[in-house]
Parts: sequence; C-alpha cells; structure tokens
Amino acid sequence: MNKQAKINPLKSETDGPKILVINPNSTSTMTDKIAKFVESHKASGTFVETVNPSNSPPSIEGHYDGAMSLPGLLEKIEWGEKNDFDGFVVACFDDTGIDACREIATGPVVGICEASLHMASMIAHNFSIVTTLPRSIPIIEDLVSKYGMDRYCRKVRSANIEVLALENDETRAQNNLLIEIKSAIEEDRCEAIILGCAGMTDLTHWLSKEAGIPVVDGVVSALKIVEALIGAGLKTSKVGGYSTPIPLSLIHISEPTRPY
Repeated sequence: MNKQAKINPLKSETDGPKILVINPNSTSTMTDKIAKFVESHKASGTFVETVNPSNSPPSIEGHYDGAMSLPGLLEKIEWGEKNDFDGFVVACFDDTGIDACREIATGPVVGICEASLHMASMIAHNFSIVTTLPRSIPIIEDLVSKYGMDRYCRKVRSANIEVLALENDETRAQNNLLIEIKSAIEEDRCEAIILGCAGMTDLTHWLSKEAGIPVVDGVVSALKIVEALIGAGLKTSKVGGYSTPIPLSLIHISEPTRPY
C-alpha cells in the first residue's frame, strides 16, 4: 500500500519548517509507526509528513533491496521539492540513496545512520550498533568508516531478526534486541547503543530503560538535525558533488575518434 502524503491546507508561509520523512520501503505499517514517533518528537510549529513509495521492496535488507528502492525514493524527493518541503529525512539505516537525493534536493537531506552516529558521539565516548540481520553488518560498517566514526564505534551487531519481524513478530524482536544490547554492554563495554533500523524506533525508550544506558534512534536524530539545519538557514550545496544533475538533453555524446 502506498502511503500518500497530504499537504496541510492551513499551513502558511509564516509557519515552521516543512519536513518530509521518507521510509524507502513499501511497508505502510512501518511508515505509520515512524510517523507516530516523529509527531511526538517534532518541535512545535514543525510540519512533518511521512510517506513511503509503492514501488519499493517491503523491506530493505541488503544491497539489492537498496538499489531496487531508489526509483521510488527519488520520486518522493522530487515530489517534496515540488511541494516546497524545506528538508528531508531518509528513514533507512543503510542511508539508501542519500547522495543522489542531495543532488535533487534544495534543502538538507539527512539519513538516519549518519544522524544517529553524530548524536551518539556527543553523549558517549563510544557506542555499539544493533541492527537486524547479519547481512546488514558490512553495509553499516562501511557507513561508519565513511562518516569517520570508527574511533567511536565498538561493534556493529545483529539481533538476528528480519526487518518485517519488527511489525509481525514484536515479542521475538523485542527479546532479541534486548539480549543483544545487554551483550553489547557486557562484551563491548559500550556507553551507548544505536538502533540500526527505522522499524525499531518505537522501542527506543523501553530499551533504554531496560538496558540502563542511552539508546539512540536514528529517525528522531535525523529529524532534529534537519530542524536545526533549516533553522540555521542552511541548504544543500550545489557546487561540486551535490550539483543538480545535468539534464539528458544537455549531455553531448561525441563519436569515438579513430586512432588512425
């Protein structure tokens, strides 16, 4: 099911920022969960719409799923641009398509992995990340390195649960997460935990209470960073790497020259 965004007709230009939160997978129940959590944490005056594409995989668990989700994700970014959203959150811990999104977006685009890494690094000397399946570990390790957070990250762990188990098998998911978090605290001696999936967002406060250390959720982290960037008047640079894509009509492909 495609969760269509709806513009608030009462919103005026004098109101706060408009932020589009995009769940890149097509599972609308996860989108609803993210929307509920975001609404309870957004700043007063911030207008947030949470959407998902209809033409994406139901979950993103690996490189293939991430690649298949890109067309729908980029369509939502383009939709947000046309409807004057000021900033965007990509709610997948793989930070799916972030660089491509930044090329077509005017306002800031923040992924939940990058956001949570920065948040955790400001409240603890180190942290461990608990994600879903083992196949996600190498992807997240690469992101940790890309964002320069190796010195903070003790370990990336798997709770050995499928993404959709967070929707369909909540008891098992909660138990597996808590067990893995407690193992991280004991074995990694970490000072904070980052939840490595947007579908875990509603468990953040419960897990923090049970574990006794800060548990960082990427969705709210990204939302707060986007709010701050918009408030500071910052937009995506259009010089260099995030320049607007060149229209195909302007690309000149010359005939290959013969060496003789």
